Parts: sequence; C-alpha cells; structure tokens
Amino acid sequence: MLFMAMMSLGGEKRTPTDEELLERVGMGDEEAFRQLYQSTDRTIYSFILSIVKNVQDAEEIMQETYLKVWTSAASYKSQGKPLAWMFTIARNLCYMKFRDQKHQADIGLDDLTGEETGEFCPQLENIADKLALQAALEILKEEERQIVMLHAAAGMKHREIAASLKMPLATVLSKYNRAMKKLENYLGEEE
Repeated sequence: MLFMAMMSLGGEKRTPTDEELLERVGMGDEEAFRQLYQSTDRTIYSFILSIVKNVQDAEEIMQETYLKVWTSAASYKSQGKPLAWMFTIARNLCYMKFRDQKHQADIGLDDLTGEETGEFCPQLENIADKLALQAALEILKEEERQIVMLHAAAGMKHREIAASLKMPLATVLSKYNRAMKKLENYLGEEE
C-alpha cells in the first residue's frame, strides 16, 4: 500500500483498468467512456466482424454495442472481465441482426448496378481482396474465426483471448494453429 502511494506521488500516472473505467461509465463519466472505447474498440470490432462477416453490419452493431454499454454500465456486476461482458452484448446484438435479416428480402442484381449506366458499383469492384479474405474465413468454424480475428485484427495475445472467451489457453492455441493451417491450405489452392 505504501509503495502504491509513493508511486502516485512520484508523478507516474497509472492507466485505469477496463473494470475501473466501466465502473466510472456507470456513474455517467464521459471521459471514462471515451477511454474504455479507445482501449476496446479494435477488439470488439474484430469480434463482431468475425460473427457477421460484413463491414457495414459490423460498424452498425459496434455502435449499438457501445450505446448499450453506456446505458447498461450501471447494472454491470464486477466480475473482473468487463471485456467478456461487452462480448456478450455484442454477440447478442449480432444474433438480433441475423434474426432481423431473415425477415428481409434478398437484394436483387438490379440493386447492385448503377441506375443510369448499368455498370456495377465501383465499391464492388474494389473489394475483391476483402471477398477473398471473407471466403477464406468462411471455411473456419465460428470459434476459430473469432480467435483468428481477435489475434490478427485486434492484436490480442492468445492468453487474453483465452480469458475473454473463457477457454483454456491450450484450446485457444490449438484452434488458432488449426485455423491458420486451414487458411494456408485454402489460400494456397486459390492461387
């Protein structure tokens, strides 16, 4: 305790944990919310994208996730893993999105062409690489895809992924290695 007090007097500023930030968010602290967002946004986005596999849907769900975090933070019960709580919110919103999409009609080819020229939208022509990656990720099981996205896109360590997904570290490492071999084989066949 004395050491911590001396450290705080020494001018070194300790970064608050996500748990502390979430507690402050529950009290309406906007600065804590900004800090929580900055420390978790890449991880949450990667997690959502690994489920919905669509950039626009992922961005929309991410906004809804943080809105829900803001409005529900006061009811969060401290468990030491606020990221797991946020993953649960994000996952539930993803599944709600899937249910909503089941009730909507498919987009027709006419919706993807320009009204006057009849040419495909330039955005569609520029996403070949994204589609190739998306197709490669499709061959993975959901857990494998989440682990790969959290490690590769969000930069999380395997130990952090294991804690967040509540899996043993050995399982995460095994699933990651298996997924990478699947991707390597798939992308090797595509060339």
